[in-house]
Amino acid sequence: MNQESYRMSTSSSASRPDRLTVLAFLADVQTEQVLRDGLGDIVANGMDVRRGTVRTAIQAMAKLPTPEVLIIDISGDDQPLSALGELSDVVEPGVRVLVIGDTDDVDFYRHITRGMGVMEYIFKPITREAVGRHFAPLITRKTVGSDAARGGRVVSLMGARGGVGTTTIAGNLAWYLGVISKRHTVFVESDLHMGSGALLLGGKTGPGLRMALETPDRIDPLFVERAAQPVSERLHVLASEEKLSEPLNYAKGAAQRLIETLRVRYNFVIMDVPFLPMPCNRELLEYSHHRVIVMDPSLASVRDTLRLMGVPNGPWQPQSPTIVLSRQGRPGGLTRKQIEDALKVKIDVVIPDMPKQLNESASFGEPAVTERGPFRQAIIDLGREIGFVGGRDEGGSSPEPTSALGSVANIFKSTKLGGLS
Repeated sequence: MNQESYRMSTSSSASRPDRLTVLAFLADVQTEQVLRDGLGDIVANGMDVRRGTVRTAIQAMAKLPTPEVLIIDISGDDQPLSALGELSDVVEPGVRVLVIGDTDDVDFYRHITRGMGVMEYIFKPITREAVGRHFAPLITRKTVGSDAARGGRVVSLMGARGGVGTTTIAGNLAWYLGVISKRHTVFVESDLHMGSGALLLGGKTGPGLRMALETPDRIDPLFVERAAQPVSERLHVLASEEKLSEPLNYAKGAAQRLIETLRVRYNFVIMDVPFLPMPCNRELLEYSHHRVIVMDPSLASVRDTLRLMGVPNGPWQPQSPTIVLSRQGRPGGLTRKQIEDALKVKIDVVIPDMPKQLNESASFGEPAVTERGPFRQAIIDLGREIGFVGGRDEGGSSPEPTSALGSVANIFKSTKLGGLS
């Protein structure tokens, strides 16, 4: 199918208001839940999710009207390419076909997107981040722009309130990515006066961050190399420790320019950003790919989390923020169910109350994520949420990111552009 015929078919689809927007056939309840969480708020005309395999979809689509978007789960099928070929015989050419599977292979991805017209493919276990980044723009026809696709991934963590553990979580996430998983990572501590991220990671502070935010014309790759202080071979810290009597004279646009420069150098930019009514912090949050809200099991934290959830997404953020519940099980705290009922969303990552381990970690300067246990697993779960999959909890392993196939999509575009044909 050529580009002109694809435009004609999609235009025709738009003129059919009774056409279902999304129809999905999924093999398991976990994938279904993630898909609903990732797409539920953006599907205009509804989403019909059914339990079944690609073979179920073939039988159903022989009788049902073709939706605008068809999501197929091919995991477990012995002959997925043959099944996708059969599916093409029973759907209209203009349908946008998105595929979920269990094959992590670039050649397979290339074959079904370039050769068979599948618009996108992600492999299990899927995450809201992957669904939001790779599927959502193809459903809404609203791309996040090529600027967001090039370079490293920017993640901002903000606490619903002070003292909920945001810096501890952000610092340990950066350590996990940079030291344990060996990805080029920089930790940015946006609190120039009272931030403790560098202290937590055993890194040095310097004047570089303040200079960048006050004089953005100086920001270039060489400046970043000199300003970011090494913690290990692949983990750096960009933080300052300014005098309390000297406020920041922020230059508009400096945060965006800094982020764009850091993304050229690092796979992950992890930022600890207090949500304060300051232009610098607003820009850091706006130009993140993913926002993480950290809360504790208190009523005040629930209230402020609701307020933070209401902040509009930035141009690079197709998905809603990830919610991390810290210190769960603390005496006198709310239960997870009470919090989820109040927020009307699911908690994505839960970190149990572990005061002894975390206090000792902070006192001795050894990140808690180095020890196996519930805290480390929570950080691994958070890594998956922001777009990094570790696969196994192996201290010396070098896991692959979920964006591995997604990044290939930026290079290999479907030659047929429509759905299966």
